[in-house]
Amino acid sequence: MQCLIVAAGKGLRLRRHGNSKPLVELAGKPLIQYVIENAAKAGVAEFVVVTGYEASVLDAYLKNLAPRIGVSIRTVYNPDYEKPNGLSVFAARQEMGQRFLLSMCDHLMAPEMVREMAAREIADDQVMLAIDTRLDNPYVDLEDVTRVLSEDGRIKAIGKGMENYNAYDTGLFLASHALFEALAESGREGNDFSISGGMMKLAAAGRALTHTIGDHVWIDVDSPEMYHLAEKYLSKKP
Repeated sequence: MQCLIVAAGKGLRLRRHGNSKPLVELAGKPLIQYVIENAAKAGVAEFVVVTGYEASVLDAYLKNLAPRIGVSIRTVYNPDYEKPNGLSVFAARQEMGQRFLLSMCDHLMAPEMVREMAAREIADDQVMLAIDTRLDNPYVDLEDVTRVLSEDGRIKAIGKGMENYNAYDTGLFLASHALFEALAESGREGNDFSISGGMMKLAAAGRALTHTIGDHVWIDVDSPEMYHLAEKYLSKKP
């Protein structure tokens, strides 16, 4: 199983902790290393990382990291890294097999959560999103999280600031090449190059599935507040 990791953005809200968001250290380890190691514990051995801002610094770090933890890491550069995140996903389309996991560089998640997602099945024209139905989850930033309206295992709507929702987007996907096609369609027809825009195209056709993560812990480390919350969680973890 391959894992595609989006690590191209500037991460301005975490700038006080480091210039390169994927390499921001949390409890002594860069964010992206947590993402890769947790996926590796779940059985992933091949990673494709989309870089952008400070690409050369991240490339050098990943080149050194791969042999240390026994995985393959290739990088793809997205020159449009200041634009919506769907362009980073689309930039890696030539590198990905028919089935792959998709994650963000700043989302910490339990290896078991990744393992369960990798074990799911999807058709060639489907994409599955791992969702959290715990609307009172204390590790979720309500001001920033992408919200999801799910019904009978399918996405009906997805986006930030929605008032009608019953789950949160965890940032973990089991994808097929249908995602690339949906991103291209969303950009072409609505000038929406976000991952959520692509997922809405799939949802409209009934091809955006959901997987409920249960009690697994995940934290989107995208602000100073969430950084400190993640730091506290890691300090208590055995």
